[in-house]
Formats: sequence, C-alpha cells, structure tokens
Amino acid sequence: MRDVNEDASAFADRQATAESIERGGGLDVSALLAKAMRTTQASGPETTAPAESTERATTAGPAAPAPAPPPAVAVETTETAEAAASPSATAPPQDVDGLATVIAAMAGRHLPSGHLAPDADFFDAGGSSVSAVELVAALEDELGLEIDLDEVFADARPLSLARRCLQADATLPGTTAPLTSPPPAPLSPGLPDPSQSAASAPAGLWSPPPHATVGRWSPPSPPSATSAARASATPWPPTPAPPPAPPTPTALARAADTPYTTARREDLDQMLADLALADRLPFVDDPEPVPPRRILLTGATGFLGGHMLLDLLRHSDAHVYCLVRAADEQAALTRLGEALRGYHLPWSAEIRRRVTVLPGDLRRPRLGLPDDVWHTLAHELDSIVGVAAAVDFLRGYQSLRTSNVLSALTLAGLAATGRPKPLHHISSIAVFNEVGITSMGEDDPLAHPDRLISGYDQTKWAAEVALRRARDHGLVVTALRPGGIGGHTRTGAYNAQDLSSGLISAFARFRTVPAFRYLNAAPVDWVSRVATAVVCEPDAWGFDYNLTGVPNTLDDVVRDMALGGMHVRVQDWDEWRTDTLARLEAEPVPRLDFLTRVLRSPAALKLCEATLKGPAALGERTDALVAALGLPPAARYGTEGQLKTFERLAEDGLSRLPHKDDQPVLWFPETIEGAVGPVGAAAVIPCSMALTLSIASMYQLLKERRLDVTGELTCAAVHPEPLVVEQGDVWVRPEEGIPYEHGIRHPLLHYRLRLRDADGGRWWLEGHKYARARRDLWHQTRALTVGIGREGEPASLAGQVVVPADSYVRDQIDGIRVDPRLTGQEKRAVKLTWLAWFGLEIGRGVLVPFARAAADLLDLRRTKTSTEDYR
Repeated sequence: MRDVNEDASAFADRQATAESIERGGGLDVSALLAKAMRTTQASGPETTAPAESTERATTAGPAAPAPAPPPAVAVETTETAEAAASPSATAPPQDVDGLATVIAAMAGRHLPSGHLAPDADFFDAGGSSVSAVELVAALEDELGLEIDLDEVFADARPLSLARRCLQADATLPGTTAPLTSPPPAPLSPGLPDPSQSAASAPAGLWSPPPHATVGRWSPPSPPSATSAARASATPWPPTPAPPPAPPTPTALARAADTPYTTARREDLDQMLADLALADRLPFVDDPEPVPPRRILLTGATGFLGGHMLLDLLRHSDAHVYCLVRAADEQAALTRLGEALRGYHLPWSAEIRRRVTVLPGDLRRPRLGLPDDVWHTLAHELDSIVGVAAAVDFLRGYQSLRTSNVLSALTLAGLAATGRPKPLHHISSIAVFNEVGITSMGEDDPLAHPDRLISGYDQTKWAAEVALRRARDHGLVVTALRPGGIGGHTRTGAYNAQDLSSGLISAFARFRTVPAFRYLNAAPVDWVSRVATAVVCEPDAWGFDYNLTGVPNTLDDVVRDMALGGMHVRVQDWDEWRTDTLARLEAEPVPRLDFLTRVLRSPAALKLCEATLKGPAALGERTDALVAALGLPPAARYGTEGQLKTFERLAEDGLSRLPHKDDQPVLWFPETIEGAVGPVGAAAVIPCSMALTLSIASMYQLLKERRLDVTGELTCAAVHPEPLVVEQGDVWVRPEEGIPYEHGIRHPLLHYRLRLRDADGGRWWLEGHKYARARRDLWHQTRALTVGIGREGEPASLAGQVVVPADSYVRDQIDGIRVDPRLTGQEKRAVKLTWLAWFGLEIGRGVLVPFARAAADLLDLRRTKTSTEDYR
C-alpha cells in the first residue's frame, strides 16, 4: 500500500483539480471516466492521489474532510493490500471478504486519509464524485471489474460492491457485462420482514400514526406510561444495528414479478433496521411549553440553515449553538461567517455575541462532540433544530443514511437525554416522491417506501418515520417539510445546488420547460420565517407542516416568463431532458453540472419525474398558523418574487435575462417633427424622426425604466439621406425625476441614439423632455430638446422637435402592438400594464413641479435662499 503521507503539494494540486472538475469544468460523467482511465493508464496506480470530498449538504458550503469511520471488520492483510496496489494483480479474490478488502485498498488511494475500511462508505470517508469515477476506472483497469458508476453512488461500501459483483457473475475476470444489482423484492405493508426480529419489525411500520386536526395548537399527548418508563432510561446513542443479510435468490426472483417495486431489497432491509433504532429511545415527559432561550441548530452553514439562524436571532432572545463541521472552534467560526456572507447575510459582532459554534460532525456518534459538551447540552438546551442533511440525488440510501437518518436519531437521543426538549426536524416534501401519488397534505400518508428509488427520498422518508416513532416515546417532534427552496425575494441569494433552482435556471437559459403539473417551491425568506415561528411558538410544536407556499402550475410559469419577455416552449419530459442535456454539452455551464449528472442518472430521473408530475402540496395547518401569528401569508413564487434571484442567476452565468435582441413583447411607432440649427443660432433646418419604441420584457421596464429604439432620422443639415438608428434607448423619468437648475426643470424622458449615415459616418443624438410648473402640460409631454453631433465630437446642431398632436394618440395608444405569441388575455394584460405604468410615471413627472411651486409659495421664511431669489 502506498505511503499515505505523500507529498502535500501534489495532493493540493490533485485536490484543486478534483474540485474544479466536480464543480463543472464542462465535463460530464463520460468525459470524467475517460479522463480518469487515461490518467490511470499513463501513471499507474502508484501515482494516484486522493481527491477532496465536496459532499453537498444543506449545511451548504465546502466542508472540512471528515476522517474515515473506524473500521468494523479486520483491516486487510499486508499481502492482500500489496496485491491490490500492484498493477500485475488482475485476478480478484472470489470470496466477498477478500474482494471487499481489495476494493477497500484501491478506494483508499482516492481518500484524504489514504485508507478505507471494507464496511465504511466511500463518500462519508471523504470521497468525491470525481474520485468515484477514478475508482471505477481503476477497478476496471486493474481487476477487470466493470462496475456501473450508479452502483457506486447507490452504495459505496466495498463490502456491498464486492457482494454485488459476486452475485452478478461468479467468473469475474474478463467479464464485460455491467455489474448491476439484481431486482429488489417488495415489502408487504404492515408485515415484518422474515429476516428481522419482531422487535425490529413491528406491525404497522409503513402506516404513520394519526395527527391532530387543523387549528389545534397543542403538542401531542405523551404515552400514559411515560413517567414509569422514564425511570428505566436506556443508554443513548444505541449500538447501530448490524447490516442486514444479503437478499436470498428466492426473494430476488419474487421481486422480478412485482411491477411497482423500485427500491432495492437491501435498502429496504436497512431502512427497516434503522427504524427499529427509534424504539430504543427512552420515554420522556413533555418539555416546558415556553419559548426557547438556548437552541442547538445544525446546518447553519447551509442555505436554509443560515437564514434560520438570522431569523432565530431576530425574532427571539435565544442564544444559538451552531454545530459546524470543522477541526476546531476558530475554523468553525470562520466557516460559519463565510457561509453567511456568501448568502448575503450579515455577520456582525452582535450576531457573534449570541452564537456559539461547536466544531463537530453530524455523522459521528454524539455529533462528534466531547462527552462533557454532550452532557452540558443535554441538560441546558431548550430546543433542537435539525436542518443539516446530505443533499445528493445520485447517492443511494446506504451512502446517505449516516448523514440523514442516523443523525436525526442522534438528535432525538440528545432531545430525550437530560431535560426534555422539543426536536424540530427539517424534513422534505420528498417523503411523498412516489410516481402516481394522489395527494400531499400535511396529514396524508407518506409514499410507499418500496416505490422510492432515490436515496435522498428514501433517507428523508426513513428519518421522518423514525421520528414519528419517537413521538410514541413522548418526544415532541415537529416535522417541517419544505419543497423547492427558491431564492430570497429581496437579496436574490439562492442555492445553486437546489434542484428547483437548477430547473428554473435551465428554463430561463434555454427557453424550454417540461410539461409538469406543479412546482411546489417557496422563497427561502418565507420558509425560514415560518419555520422559525414554529420553533418559537410552543403551541405549534409536535405537528407536521408543509412549507411549500402556493404551488406554481405550468400555465403560471409559462405566463410569467412570457410577460417577462422569456417566451418558452413546452416539451414532453423525455424531449426536454434530451434537449437540455444536448444544450448543456454544447454550452457547458460549470455550476449547472450537477443538473447534467441528475438528468443522466436513472435514479435521479425518477425523483425528477415524481417532483414534476406530483400533485400540489397542501398546507392547511401552515396557513392557519401563519394567520394566527400574523405572519405574511404564502404567495405564489412568481416572476416578481424571483426578480432578484433571476438577476443573480444571470450574473453568475446560470440563467439568461431578456435582451434587446429578443422578440419584443410590446412596441409602438413615434413620429417627431421640428427644426434644428447650428449651436447658438436659430433652428430653421427641418428635422424629423420616424421611430419605433419597444420593450423586450416587463423586467426591462420595471428594473431599467428603459425602452429600446429603432428607426430613422431625416435632417438635411446632417446628411442628404436618412440616418439609421443603430442603437437607441429612452429612459422614463431618469434618476427618479430629480430636477435640474434649482428645481425648475424636471426630466420626463431622456433619448440617446447612435446613428449611421449612408456613407458610414457615425453620429449621436441626445434628447430631453422636461416638465415645468406651467400650463402648457400637453406641449411639455410632446416637446423634445435635442442636440446632434459627430461621434467623439461635441454637439454641432441643436433645436426642438415635437410629436404632432394628431399622431400622438393614433401612434402611441391605438398603434400599440403586442407579441402575437401571447394569448388574447395576455395581450390585453401587457397593453394595460404598459399604459398604466407609463401614465403613472408621466403623471408624477408633470405634477411634481407644481407641488414644489406650491411648497415655495407656502414657505414663510424671512431669509430667502438663492433658489427662491432665482425663482
């Protein structure tokens, strides 16, 4: 085995390369695989270095590499390790333990620690998706094992990989068939698994307990025998359940005839064993129903967790303890501050005064905390808020269970230790991600676990069901289920790795959308505020809440994007996926590389299909709570709410805002006539313009207050032939109408045109419409003072042109045209919106000078200012 203490600079270069590739770099999985194979063939196994783990979690942000979990089985022998590291070792062992030892030795080359136990997860030990690709290439090159990459993501433990290899084909050397796991077998709802004991598989496992009705704000009643059972407290955390036995050939054959089973049998067995861990929790009394003063928060470095941290500090007097994955307290504090600033959140001395960071690891026993810290938290905390979870749509249940299921049970154990504490668990609407599910209400049955194929969906389901069992032990557990978490409505901060953000980015960038039913998404500021209110309101504890807001339909999204100038084409799901993948390959977007991997993964595709074809999530209890507490009600997360987020997505290259080259959504003609002359002389030379003013999108109108201009200028003093407008802009009430010349002239419109004559000469034109406190308001709104000059030179001509009175209404009201691709109702809405907005702006611009004049007349000050003397 190679020396794990290899040259640090070489590892740093390797780490930077891996992180760069994993964040995108324009390479898909196939290209990464080819790259890894070329590297392996060129340098051999001895030069392979580890790659940094960039596990995505809702703790969002680069995490410090976690040490590999302690091995649960014997470490490989020196002879076997050397054989695995040798290029000449082409015949793998034919027993599970031997093959697992060889795979573990090879996997260790790609980890920061340099080794991996056969029963430890490759990703939990610090592996990345790039290093997983390199491992697959090395296994094929050195052992002749053609393992599908999805199999590694599904369960990255060497023991599991070895078991599946040997089950697929007994003669491994030289095989060319992909080694995929056999079909899973179903679990009958309500029946224990034959391979498990009665204690670990009680009847009714898959049916969640009934919940309270809407409008009743009190935590669930504890079991009647709480006090007596609490006297015999069970030590926590319990010893993890051993891995389930491999499926038998009979069970595998039975699974092949079951049409609805999608989950792997070994995953279902492991889920069953994990759920049984909740039965080992001690029985507890109800917590004291008062607002918390000391709160433990996990996931504070993530997108939702960071916003919840700030909301907890804003809306309560609590001191917050933040569990941060880091080596020491200073590193944890630095990481937390960087994460908050990255989401445009404040990180001030006042915030640091009320926050205590705890360096630890959610995946470790007792959160990776020292015993004294654990016991102090157990006796001093008032509340626990679990936000952190590993969010990776490619990894399987076995790979994610430590981060998403066992960590939730560890928090439940902490809540049940010492003084009773409520546990607020951030679950997900993914617990309903079964294709064909009919309803997603707060008290509706969850999805069938055997029909959840994504490891993320399975772990979120298992964590919530396990915590429901904890309720039977008297623990007050609140389940908060966000859907897609959109960007902040005011700051525009977004989570680049959120599936909803990735889909919306693709919609706006490529102007296509798949035919979906609903998008259950809400902005992060609303989700965080409601979740924080639940944590701080004792009467709201112990219930399930869907924090999904008002769902968007396909018509909503298409209409919003059309009104915003982003006309999209609706495609079938398969067509949209193929088209989007082709576009992402042709125009690589590094920060959308995760979406490329999702669209290529069969398991992740099932998650997308269930997300896009599922029903609307209902939140009656959430709506009632919001109304009772006087919080802002849920609103549809439409174009207005996404405005800032779209801007940031465009700045980061993930999306594309409407451009003046796009088909305009509205346009109308404008004819202007008048006279110009040399600067300082009388304006006697006829001059006219035939222009077309257009709006590419309502975003352009509301954000930039600008119209695009095309057309011609005819003026004999400039050129005998008409000049063409190459680029033109008109700003409405520029600079919010701030007046010029001591408040006498207020700007209404500002024209700026770049012109080209028939000989190729370049010219410019600047024009202004002003408002004054005079009676000729009709003339003021039509008169344009202009200056014309050659490019790079001062104005040589000046004068005034006016919109003829008889053409104003005919052109600028009756002559309005709207994009023909819109429906009749949408056309009327666009036209009325423009007229209302423009009329309001011009009306304000005209009335402000009179208001200022009236204020001057009422001013009785003795000493007049220079401005008043001028007037």
